[in-house]
Amino acid sequence: MGDLTTTGLKAKLAALAKSPAAAPVRIGDGGGLHLLVKANQAGGGVWVLRYTYGDKRRDMGLGAYPAVGLAEARDAAEDARKLLRAGVDPLAAREAAKAEQARAAAEAEAKAVTFRDAATATVAAKRDGWSNPKHAAQWLATLEQHAFPKIGNTAVAEIDLAAVLSVLRPIWPLVPETASRLRQRIEAVLDLARVRGWRAGENPARWRGLLSEELPPPRRVKRVEHRPALPWQQVPAFWTALAEVQGMGAAALRFAILTAARTGEVRGMTWRELDMEGGLWSVPGARMKGRRLHRVPLSAAALDVLRAVRPSKPRGDALVFPNTNGDPISDMTVSAVVRRMNEPVEGDEADALPRWRDHEGRAVVPHGFRSTFRDWAGETRPEGSQVVERALAHAVRDKVEAAYARSDLLEKRRPLMDAWAAWCLRPAGAAVVQNLDVERAKRGRKAKAAG
Repeated sequence: MGDLTTTGLKAKLAALAKSPAAAPVRIGDGGGLHLLVKANQAGGGVWVLRYTYGDKRRDMGLGAYPAVGLAEARDAAEDARKLLRAGVDPLAAREAAKAEQARAAAEAEAKAVTFRDAATATVAAKRDGWSNPKHAAQWLATLEQHAFPKIGNTAVAEIDLAAVLSVLRPIWPLVPETASRLRQRIEAVLDLARVRGWRAGENPARWRGLLSEELPPPRRVKRVEHRPALPWQQVPAFWTALAEVQGMGAAALRFAILTAARTGEVRGMTWRELDMEGGLWSVPGARMKGRRLHRVPLSAAALDVLRAVRPSKPRGDALVFPNTNGDPISDMTVSAVVRRMNEPVEGDEADALPRWRDHEGRAVVPHGFRSTFRDWAGETRPEGSQVVERALAHAVRDKVEAAYARSDLLEKRRPLMDAWAAWCLRPAGAAVVQNLDVERAKRGRKAKAAG
């Protein structure tokens, strides 16, 4: 129990109010606790505990009166004395507690900042330094497409190497240039997050000495196909033009595009290999490049192609796409479809580029549509490289991975092939088409037919 009472304290303060002191006044309660009333201050003061720690005298504020009453001040003073008896400086303990609270608050704030938030902040910070105003949209579009679906809502403080690899690994072998740009942008986002105190530690998107140990250099990633391939953005326009072409070669090409199959596999296909009700094509290993059975999920569009060429009562061993003699159509028959679609029409310049061409200006070929499918899947789909490689019937090169990858991922490939068919059949006007004039191509073919 201290020296003061609540009534006595109020009386002392009332007296000071009537005759304010010219200097600070200490109203003691004993044990180092006192109420400090400043000069000319009336009705209140600050509770202070004076104590000695080591060889230093220290004053510890315990709150303002009357917000902190006498009883509360005594309790706070006793808590401080307990620390002193335990050999702890109460002021130092208070500062440590404040620091811990600040750290916890900062940590909570950092956890509230997602990778998406940090990416938006990064674009805002860099925007003024970009000469092309479209760069900001392109920068975010890459992250929106590949990173945000997996780590966009993850706290930026929690992004680790595994999280970065979960974004990069699926597309690294498919679109290495895009994947490399994506890595650089993730690295920039995490750098800004560290500068702003939203995360700590090293940047898990750093290439040298980190990701370089997990991924091959982009320039060494081998493309599985290097045939002239149509940019995937132009497939809807190509499909619209292909719909105008009749014949077994055109039908086989349509089926090959929809299934991402090799034209040789399509040309040799028999009705026995097809399960029309189950939407499945089972290619025997003897006809496959890898000598293994390959199951192909069939989209509704692929089934429509088959129904269009199906006889009323097909024999099981009969070819789906035969020539007039019942033999397999030749590879040249399928290739000729694209070649004729690229023939100049009236009004074309003599040295005009092929209408359907790759990024280098080369006329596309049927086999190139496998690369087109691969690029489309790598840049627009979430399934990842394993599912895409299975769709292309590519063997798993890594022996360890192959040992565990027993499944052909058929059910995961079904939505992939459905989405691909939907893209192929998308109205051409809704797709991004560069340097194409489909209607002029149609008119040219009709004029030739009339002539």
